[in-house]
Amino acid sequence: MASKLVYVLNGPNLNRLGKREPGIYGSQTLEDIAGLLVGRGQTLGCEIEMRQSNHEGLLVDWLHEAEDKGAHAVLLNAGAYTHSSVALLDAIRAIAVPVIEVHLSNPHAREPFRHKSWVGQAAKGTIAGFGAQSYLLALEAAAAL
Repeated sequence: MASKLVYVLNGPNLNRLGKREPGIYGSQTLEDIAGLLVGRGQTLGCEIEMRQSNHEGLLVDWLHEAEDKGAHAVLLNAGAYTHSSVALLDAIRAIAVPVIEVHLSNPHAREPFRHKSWVGQAAKGTIAGFGAQSYLLALEAAAAL
């Protein structure tokens, strides 16, 4: 059986995980989370393509690429772009690949400006508030699609 390609796209400041506000985002680095995803992906028959950028346009390009490369799903932690990027909303709507929105923290339990998600308006679903486990839960959901 061929493995399912799952893109895991991470937005601004997620390269600072482990150092950035560990009380909110935890102490695991993005590399730690990538290792967890690759391991779990192997048991689920998923190949993980993990990327991070602080640049909105690159995230848009990668969403398009996910479709062009035949990805099964995209896990997207858009970081702050979640709450501001109509470009990401449009990019998600422009592709047929299901996108699962992922957050380490629970945006609804935080500042009011974080309560609105442009990404969530086009995502298949959202998993938030479980720290690094949010990514693993999203991968389980993606594999089941």
